Amino acid sequence: MSKEPSIASYIESLFPSFEPELKRVLIENGTLKTFDAGEMLMQTGQNMRSTILIVEGLVKLYREGDEGNEFFMYYLQPGNACALSMICATRQETSQVMAKAVEPTKGLMIPISLMDTLMKEYKTWYYFVLETYRNRFEELLTVIDNISFKSMDERLEFYLAKQYRDLNTRKLQITHSEIANDLNSSREVISRLLKKMEQRGELSLHRNYISYLK
Repeated sequence: MSKEPSIASYIESLFPSFEPELKRVLIENGTLKTFDAGEMLMQTGQNMRSTILIVEGLVKLYREGDEGNEFFMYYLQPGNACALSMICATRQETSQVMAKAVEPTKGLMIPISLMDTLMKEYKTWYYFVLETYRNRFEELLTVIDNISFKSMDERLEFYLAKQYRDLNTRKLQITHSEIANDLNSSREVISRLLKKMEQRGELSLHRNYISYLK
C-alpha cells in the first residue's frame, strides 16, 4: 500500500522557492484537508479561518448571483493559493466567492493567526502572495475584457480554449448547462453556438463530453 505524501513532500515539490525556515513553519502549523469532487471549499458569507494552498486536484472559483446563477472566474491547481482566502483571512472578512472541488482535491490549510508573521518575516512568502494577487488580478481582467468587449461566440471560443488548456485535455467533460452558467448565458444559446463550432470543424459534440479538434 502506497504511503500518502506528507506536508513536507508537498511543500518541497510544489513550493521549492520557499526559504527553509518558512517551510519549517508551514510544516509545523499547516494541516492537510481532503475535499471530494463537488465539495465546497469556500462559500459566500463564510468566515475564513485559514488560507488554502492547493496541493492536489482542481478547484473552480465562481460568483453566484441572486437567482442562483453562477459566473466562472478561474481555476486553482496544485501549487496555487487562493488569493481571496488570503485577503479574507488577513482582514478577517467573509468570502464573496464560491470555491468548489472539480475533482478529489487536497488543500494545505494555513491558520490566519500566522498571516501577519509570514508576511513580515519571510520574503519568499511575501513575494509568493504578491505573485498570487498579480496572477489572479490578470485572470479577472481577462474575464472583464471578455464580458465588456467580446460577443458571446468569441467568449465561448475563449472559454473552451482556456478550459482545454487549464485542464490539459482535449476531451472536456462538461454539459451545455454548465457552460451556460459559467458564461451567464442560456443553455439554448450555448447549444446553438456549439453546434456552429462543430459545423466549422472546431470541435465534436458527444453525449457527455466535447472533443476539441483545433
